[in-house]
Order: sequence, then C-alpha cells, then structure tokens
Amino acid sequence: RMTFSGERAPARHPHVAAAVEAGVLSVACAGAITTLLDRVACRADRALLAQAEQTLVEQAAGLSLSELQVVLRRAEAWLDPDGLEPKLENLRDARFLRIWEDQHGMINLDGRLDPATGAPIKAAIDALVTAQIRAMRGHNHPDGDGAGDGAAGDGGWSWSDGGEPATDADGSPAAGAGTGDAGVGGPVERRTIVQLQADALSTLAKIGLGSDNAPAPLATTTVVVRIPLEALTTGTGVATIDGLTQPVDAGTARRMAADAEIIPIVLGSKSEVLDYGRSRRLFSKAQRLALVERDGGCASCAAPPGMCEAHHLTWWSHGGRTDLDDGILLCTSCHHTIHKHDWDIRIDDTGVWFLPPAHIDPTRTPRRGGRRRHDYQPAA
Repeated sequence: RMTFSGERAPARHPHVAAAVEAGVLSVACAGAITTLLDRVACRADRALLAQAEQTLVEQAAGLSLSELQVVLRRAEAWLDPDGLEPKLENLRDARFLRIWEDQHGMINLDGRLDPATGAPIKAAIDALVTAQIRAMRGHNHPDGDGAGDGAAGDGGWSWSDGGEPATDADGSPAAGAGTGDAGVGGPVERRTIVQLQADALSTLAKIGLGSDNAPAPLATTTVVVRIPLEALTTGTGVATIDGLTQPVDAGTARRMAADAEIIPIVLGSKSEVLDYGRSRRLFSKAQRLALVERDGGCASCAAPPGMCEAHHLTWWSHGGRTDLDDGILLCTSCHHTIHKHDWDIRIDDTGVWFLPPAHIDPTRTPRRGGRRRHDYQPAA
C-alpha cells in the first residue's frame, strides 16, 4: 500500500506481510488469515487480534489451506465468542433438504445442514461406508472398537448379529456377501464411495421405517460432543462435534447432549477404566473415546474418527501395551504410510508428534499431529 505522498504505508497485518515476503506463507493462506482478522476486527479485542495474527502465521507453517481453514474457524470462535451463537443460529435457519424425482426417474437430493442437524447423519453414513470398505479389504475385527464391521449385502448391507460378514450354514459367505478376492468366486465390491454413501442413506431410511435389526456398525457409533465442564454448567463457551470442524456454542452442545443417542464426552472419570495393559489386545470403547479426544480422528491426516482404528505404537505382539500412552488413532492409509516409510511417533504431555524419516527431512524435525494440529493455540 502507498500513501498519497507516494510513501509505502505500513502493512495492516505486519506479521502476515512479513511471512509472505519471506516466502513462508502462501498468498492463499495469507488471504484466509487477513479475511478472518478483518471480519472480527470490529468485535474482538485489539490486543488479542495482534496476538492472533502472529499465532496464526506461526501455526500456518506446514498446513494446507484446507487445514488452515479448520484452525481459522476455531480461532474465530475464540476471538469472537459472542458471535458464535448467532452464527450457529444463522446456519440452522439456512438448513434445507430438497428431494425430487427427475425426468430420468432418479431421486435427487439437495441440501445443507447445520452441524447439530447433520452430525448424526454424517456419523452414521461414515460408519456404514467404513465398515464396508474394511470388509472388502479383509480388515474386519468383530471384537474391535472401530466404527463397526460388516459385508455388503444384496445391493446394500448385510451383517450378522456379532458384526461379522453374513455366512451360510457351512461358513461360506452368504449370497450377496462381498469379498475382495475375485479368485474365490465371490462378488467383488465395485461401488464407488459416493455410491456406498447413497446406499448407506437408504439403509438408514429403511431402519427408520421399521427394520428390527440395525446393522452392527450403527450399534457402536455415536455422535460425541466435547464440551468443557465450565461451558456445560454455565451455558457459555465453545464445544466441538466429532467429525466436524465447525465449533458450536455451549447452548447447542447442551441441547445435543440431552439426546439419548449423543454422548457428551467425559473422560477420566472414576467410573471408567482407561488402561488395560497387556491383559487386553484391543482398545476398549472408553479408551477409543479417550484417543478420539486426544487425536481428533486420524492423528496424521485428520480423517474422521469413524474412519480410523486404534493402533499400538509398539506392536502388541512385540510387547506393546493396550494403554493410552501406547495407542494412536490412524486411518488405514496413514497407518501403512508410516510403517512403509519408517516414520516415528512420539506421544508426550503436549500431544502427538510425527518424526519424519531422514530421507524426507534430514533434521527429523517433529511435526505436530493429533487434535492440536488444528487447534487454535493462543499464547499464554
């Protein structure tokens, strides 16, 4: 910017300008940060704004634009807490769903849902789709603690009561039950992800119309709302919903927590045993909830919790313990990548850290993972 006298005017956002000039912040990320700062400038404390600018520039290093947008949404809730509830009210007022049949006979759906309305739908569909993908890849763990396990049915979904792929009396896959091995004569799963999601939505509707047997994945899937105790008791503050990046106000979280199908997260209570040591190979549901609270989903790529499994840092067969300090949530892709390329993982009081192999980063500088990778972290 230039003044009327032709002199260079000081940057309105000096930390952003310096980072762009130094080549450590992309123009797109810089624009996202300044847009947020300008939007809340009239309502936020000026000292907090200056601090936020510096913090956001520092946190943006190593984040993609989409990852930074998650941080910015949470930063906005922190900078302008009074504006969060009206924003959620506006989102709720803007919700809609249209369903119509077109000239080709296809049923069309078009809609937008606010976080509180859409979270249960997203969680249930993610659970069904993830279970189907695992079944096709041979990753079923009937006693596990993931989003659920199952096999594809005849054009849809089929599970036994225990969450195992449906089988005939002789133990072979039931008619229509999918398999990932075309060589044994079973049908190969050929549906795309979006087709799986469409079938999952249909399944949910059938359940609502009177099905007596809900698929196993839905029985182990819950919408989890994380709300600080102070926010829960006072009704003011910010909460988050698993699988979504948009924070919600305390009032919305309290209303959601009153639903029997939604769990307000309370971890470390005396009634919950979170560590089982070597006596148990699979992580319990309570432990998985604790890992979700810490990691937020895949600790590496932030995939939703329903798409992740709890893994041991030290393989259980090599003496690893089924404890929180030796557990981490990873999606299948990141799990394979970490093992294939020899990444190291460190967990300490500050959270989860990924140490890249020397051929990727000779200095092996730790990279933050888990939920804190996307949390807005203002200076103390």
